[in-house]
Amino acid sequence: IDTARSDVTDQVAAEHVVTSSTGWEPAPVAAGRAVARAMPGADVSSVREDRALVDGATVAVSGVDPATIGRAYDFSWSRGSDAALGTLTRGGAIVGRDLADGHGLSVGSSLVVVSPSGERLTRTVTAVYDPPPLAPVLSPVLISQEAFDATFPRPKDRYTFVSDAPGGVAGIERALAGVPDTRVATTADFARAQTSELSAILNMLYVLLALSVVVSVFGMVNTLVLSVHERTRELGMLRAVGMTRRQARRMVRGESVITALIGAALGLPLGVGMAALATRALSEWGVRLTVPVGMLAAFVLVAIAVGVVAAVAPARRASRIDVLRALQYE
Repeated sequence: IDTARSDVTDQVAAEHVVTSSTGWEPAPVAAGRAVARAMPGADVSSVREDRALVDGATVAVSGVDPATIGRAYDFSWSRGSDAALGTLTRGGAIVGRDLADGHGLSVGSSLVVVSPSGERLTRTVTAVYDPPPLAPVLSPVLISQEAFDATFPRPKDRYTFVSDAPGGVAGIERALAGVPDTRVATTADFARAQTSELSAILNMLYVLLALSVVVSVFGMVNTLVLSVHERTRELGMLRAVGMTRRQARRMVRGESVITALIGAALGLPLGVGMAALATRALSEWGVRLTVPVGMLAAFVLVAIAVGVVAAVAPARRASRIDVLRALQYE
């Protein structure tokens, strides 16, 4: 999650992002124009987006404003520089590194874009940029907005980046009062929204973890009950020589907590090791390993709590053993 969110915030240089109300569908072009008209002193840059056939593959294509996109988005150039943005109005196109490597494209290559309506647009690759593979914001192909609007029917904006907006989010929302189904967010909130699906997957894993804890509680209860049953004579002797009921309960709880901590001591390093292997396998996507020390400590406390809860019934049974019957127990 942290890797994906930092990838988004590293790309977006603008302070605010306007999207559709759902965040996944494009917004009307009128949204970006309304903000630009209401805030002439702000930096406003809209990004169109649609699917198209590019070199035989279906990919997303973005239409950007060469004059403003450089201030709203931080490009990481593989081949080229910010000067390449000016070539978009002169028949140029900027492609992502993965697309360039996969299709053998380089600076100077010819690129044919076929829109859903069948319109063909031929462009020359003038630069290659390198967006983060895990959470890219812009499309693998960038062309000018003018060319985009002429090629794609019913163009819509994927994002509108806004900086230096008077009044911040509230001011932008006022400018969008006449444009329905839009949403304004800070860059940080936008990054959280962009990674919401990944968060849902992680939450599902936490639910599975909770279920495993419940199963482990029943397993520990069963083990402790069996242990108390098998040690009936031993517990009777301890009670006979002066152990109180409270001490018996405390002994069983202590054994339960120790068992839980042994499980945590084995499980946590194993989990971190598996996470390190998974991170290494996903390194090409820019995934980085971050050890959540605070969360691991919380899991240790949860293990202790689970041990205490699991010992409630067995400890009560151990404390209620009849001493005379326990001593003659076989």
